[in-house]
Amino acid sequence: MADYNGREPAISLDFLIWAPVLLFSMVAHEYAHAEAAYRQGDDTAYVLGRLTMNPLKHIDPFMTVLLPILLWVTSGHKWTFGAARPVPVNPRKYRHYVRGDVIVSLAGIATNLALFFVFTGAFALIGVVGHGIPSLSDTMGILQRMAGFGMWFNLILAFFNLIPIPPLDGSHVFYHMLPPEAGLKYRQLARLGFLPIMAISYFLPGVVNVLLWPAVQLMHLGVAVVGGYHLPGVIL
Repeated sequence: MADYNGREPAISLDFLIWAPVLLFSMVAHEYAHAEAAYRQGDDTAYVLGRLTMNPLKHIDPFMTVLLPILLWVTSGHKWTFGAARPVPVNPRKYRHYVRGDVIVSLAGIATNLALFFVFTGAFALIGVVGHGIPSLSDTMGILQRMAGFGMWFNLILAFFNLIPIPPLDGSHVFYHMLPPEAGLKYRQLARLGFLPIMAISYFLPGVVNVLLWPAVQLMHLGVAVVGGYHLPGVIL
């Protein structure tokens, strides 16, 4: 979530407010991958119990919890990185390999973009209720802050995952745009896991900021649309 000047908030101070929203958004992203794969003919995630919104099925103790905390502490609260447990898929089971791979890869991104609009609408609706029933303003204020975080987090999840660097979702789409031999070598970068994108985000944050420019612009648009509904003490 960004304020009216485009600055990101000190989210560490609001852990109990933003953490559930971020967890829900990450789980929805992974669930979308599992659902899309199942619809494309791959039952791998379903058989392994990953076709669910149960967060315990999608949390990786190291990547989702320990690593983000460790990086946040050791960097002096300047940088962190984390991820949910990727949904297992078997592209060979897709009825149409290329189309299935693209659909499954973009399903999580599409879900996060849809949630951005949902949270944007919720922000405005909560504001209307809070202004109309003053006795609920405190409760509505907390819910509206959660909605604001939901707007920002889902944009970040969508556009960060769209970055064409393995193993992020965008790489699966970019892979099919390359010549076969180049695509094969490019896909092999996935063996390094999240190390390439972690290195780029740490050593070249400006590159990531450029790639996330659409997320910032959409957030500004969302603020312009619903900012007038904010309750006292709630800042987008």
